[in-house]
Amino acid sequence: MTIRFSPIGTVHTRETKLPRHCSVSNVEGALEIFKEYQEGIKDISAGDRIVVLFHFHKSPPFTPGLLHQTPPGRSRAKGVFSICSPVRPNAIGMSVLTVLEIRENIIKVKGLDMMDQTPILDIKPLAPGSLPVEKDRE
Repeated sequence: MTIRFSPIGTVHTRETKLPRHCSVSNVEGALEIFKEYQEGIKDISAGDRIVVLFHFHKSPPFTPGLLHQTPPGRSRAKGVFSICSPVRPNAIGMSVLTVLEIRENIIKVKGLDMMDQTPILDIKPLAPGSLPVEKDRE
Protein backbone atom coordinates (compact mmCIF):
# COMPACT_ATOMS: atom_id res chain seq x y z
CA MET A 1 0.00 0.00 0.00
CA THR A 2 1.27 3.45 -0.89
CA ILE A 3 0.04 6.51 0.93
CA ARG A 4 0.77 9.94 -0.53
CA PHE A 5 0.16 13.37 0.91
CA SER A 6 0.30 16.74 -0.78
CA PRO A 7 0.91 19.92 1.20
CA ILE A 8 -1.96 22.37 1.64
CA GLY A 9 0.40 25.18 2.60
CA THR A 10 3.72 26.13 4.12
CA VAL A 11 5.02 27.64 7.37
CA HIS A 12 6.74 31.02 7.48
CA THR A 13 8.86 32.19 10.41
CA ARG A 14 11.98 34.30 10.83
CA GLU A 15 13.02 32.29 13.88
CA THR A 16 15.94 29.94 13.40
CA LYS A 17 16.11 28.67 16.97
CA LEU A 18 12.82 26.95 17.74
CA PRO A 19 11.57 25.16 20.86
CA ARG A 20 11.35 21.37 20.59
CA HIS A 21 7.61 21.38 21.29
CA CYS A 22 4.66 23.71 20.72
CA SER A 23 3.63 23.48 24.39
CA VAL A 24 6.67 25.56 25.39
CA SER A 25 6.74 27.93 22.41
CA ASN A 26 5.87 31.61 22.17
CA VAL A 27 7.21 31.87 18.61
CA GLU A 28 4.94 33.67 16.17
CA GLY A 29 4.75 33.03 12.47
CA ALA A 30 2.36 32.46 9.61
CA LEU A 31 0.74 29.53 7.89
CA GLU A 32 0.37 30.25 4.20
CA ILE A 33 -2.49 28.14 2.90
CA PHE A 34 -2.36 27.57 -0.85
CA LYS A 35 -5.04 29.54 -2.69
CA GLU A 36 -6.89 26.40 -3.84
CA TYR A 37 -7.53 25.53 -0.16
CA GLN A 38 -8.29 29.07 1.09
CA GLU A 39 -12.06 28.48 1.36
CA GLY A 40 -11.33 25.70 3.83
CA ILE A 41 -10.07 28.14 6.48
CA LYS A 42 -12.97 30.61 6.29
CA ASP A 43 -14.44 29.61 9.68
CA ILE A 44 -11.17 29.76 11.61
CA SER A 45 -10.99 32.88 13.82
CA ALA A 46 -8.51 34.74 16.00
CA GLY A 47 -8.31 33.07 19.40
CA ASP A 48 -9.03 29.59 18.03
CA ARG A 49 -6.67 26.74 18.83
CA ILE A 50 -5.81 24.61 15.82
CA VAL A 51 -3.99 21.33 15.35
CA VAL A 52 -1.53 21.50 12.48
CA LEU A 53 -0.21 18.29 10.95
CA PHE A 54 3.04 18.76 9.06
CA HIS A 55 5.93 16.97 7.38
CA PHE A 56 9.34 16.89 9.08
CA HIS A 57 10.95 17.76 5.76
CA LYS A 58 14.48 18.22 7.18
CA SER A 59 14.61 15.00 9.21
CA PRO A 60 17.11 12.32 8.23
CA PRO A 61 15.75 9.03 6.90
CA PHE A 62 14.42 6.65 9.52
CA THR A 63 16.17 3.34 10.14
CA PRO A 64 15.22 0.50 12.53
CA GLY A 65 18.11 1.56 14.78
CA LEU A 66 16.12 4.71 15.57
CA LEU A 67 13.24 2.84 17.21
CA HIS A 68 14.93 3.83 20.49
CA GLN A 69 16.22 7.37 20.87
CA THR A 70 17.52 9.41 23.79
CA PRO A 71 15.68 12.76 23.87
CA PRO A 72 17.66 15.89 24.82
CA GLY A 73 17.88 16.26 28.58
CA ARG A 74 17.05 12.58 29.20
CA SER A 75 19.41 9.94 30.53
CA ARG A 76 17.99 6.91 28.76
CA ALA A 77 16.65 5.90 25.38
CA LYS A 78 12.90 5.63 24.88
CA GLY A 79 10.74 4.12 22.17
CA VAL A 80 10.16 6.52 19.28
CA PHE A 81 6.38 6.37 19.72
CA SER A 82 6.65 7.62 23.31
CA ILE A 83 8.65 10.75 22.44
CA CYS A 84 8.28 13.79 20.16
CA SER A 85 11.32 13.15 17.99
CA PRO A 86 11.20 14.46 14.42
CA VAL A 87 12.99 11.28 13.29
CA ARG A 88 10.11 8.82 12.88
CA PRO A 89 9.01 6.02 10.52
CA ASN A 90 6.56 8.50 8.97
CA ALA A 91 7.92 12.01 9.29
CA ILE A 92 4.62 13.53 10.44
CA GLY A 93 4.52 16.17 13.16
CA MET A 94 1.66 17.74 15.09
CA SER A 95 1.47 21.13 16.77
CA VAL A 96 -1.31 22.89 18.64
CA LEU A 97 -1.22 26.60 17.80
CA THR A 98 -3.16 29.70 18.76
CA VAL A 99 -4.59 31.73 15.90
CA LEU A 100 -3.73 35.42 16.18
CA GLU A 101 -5.19 36.72 12.93
CA ILE A 102 -6.39 35.64 9.49
CA ARG A 103 -5.98 37.63 6.29
CA GLU A 104 -7.02 35.96 3.07
CA ASN A 105 -4.93 32.76 2.91
CA ILE A 106 -2.53 33.64 5.75
CA ILE A 107 -3.11 32.42 9.32
CA LYS A 108 -0.90 34.24 11.82
CA VAL A 109 -0.19 31.96 14.78
CA LYS A 110 1.64 31.66 18.07
CA GLY A 111 3.33 28.55 19.45
CA LEU A 112 5.37 27.52 16.43
CA ASP A 113 7.85 24.70 16.74
CA MET A 114 8.12 24.25 12.95
CA MET A 115 10.90 25.50 10.71
CA ASP A 116 10.44 28.03 7.94
CA GLN A 117 9.13 26.37 4.76
CA THR A 118 7.75 23.33 6.64
CA PRO A 119 5.03 21.71 4.49
CA ILE A 120 1.57 21.74 6.10
CA LEU A 121 -0.45 18.54 5.57
CA ASP A 122 -3.70 19.35 7.39
CA ILE A 123 -5.38 21.64 9.92
CA LYS A 124 -8.00 20.54 12.43
CA PRO A 125 -9.82 22.41 15.20
CA LEU A 126 -8.94 21.85 18.83
CA ALA A 127 -12.44 22.10 20.21
CA PRO A 128 -12.96 22.64 23.96
CA GLY A 129 -13.86 19.34 25.53
CA SER A 130 -12.66 17.39 22.50
CA LEU A 131 -10.19 15.41 24.57
CA PRO A 132 -11.65 12.64 26.71
CA VAL A 133 -11.38 12.99 30.46
CA GLU A 134 -10.08 9.94 32.27
CA LYS A 135 -12.48 8.60 34.84
CA ASP A 136 -11.31 7.11 38.11
CA ARG A 137 -10.95 3.37 37.87
CA GLU A 138 -12.22 1.24 40.71
